Amino acid sequence: MSISPWQGTPRRALLLIVLGVTLAVAAFAVVSRSRPADDFGAVPVAVPASVAPSASSAASPAVPVRDGALPAASRDEGPTRLRIPALDLDAAVDAVGIDARTGDFAVPASVDRVGWYRFGPGFAARAGSIVVAGHVDSAAEGEGAFFRLGALEAGDRVTLSGPGGETRSFEVVARERYRKTAIPLERYFARDGEVRLTLITCGGPFDEKTRHYRDNVVVTATAWQPPQ
Repeated sequence: MSISPWQGTPRRALLLIVLGVTLAVAAFAVVSRSRPADDFGAVPVAVPASVAPSASSAASPAVPVRDGALPAASRDEGPTRLRIPALDLDAAVDAVGIDARTGDFAVPASVDRVGWYRFGPGFAARAGSIVVAGHVDSAAEGEGAFFRLGALEAGDRVTLSGPGGETRSFEVVARERYRKTAIPLERYFARDGEVRLTLITCGGPFDEKTRHYRDNVVVTATAWQPPQ
């Protein structure tokens, strides 16, 4: 099992999202439809993109560094469903961890389901980033649950359901795209700071030679506040 020495988050955690997703036959058309618009917003965690905190760092990072060992079990139960009305999405959520064979983020095999990172904050979290990742598409199954994730706009609502039927609502505040080799994972797998929901999939140009997407699309949503 390969993980990074910071935040208990694997450096390669997002690679399965990118490397495990292949386009259907009409590659160009699918890529064009799944490519997000320009980035907007900002993640509500102040961490310099050029600085990856490490366990041996002398300076105190904005996001506290923790031992890289994965906890034996999550303290929080995970969400069971994810609903995004703007995308007409209602997907089951599976608790996932790290693929022992590859060391990658083990998103569900079915493109219709999404995965909650069970070694991070759970459904009832009051701080940190609740991470949910999913496929954009696959050659075998077509469009995935997060095929249109890059189309979300500021203010769009996202709802998580918990094991007992309780729900939590979030509001989209940022949409960003990074090359998979440059994504600042410390921002998105943080266990501290304002509670937020982080949704991740793959996107950007599709490499016909490797049959993989180049980028990751990340949408951040913070707790929704009903109008006064």
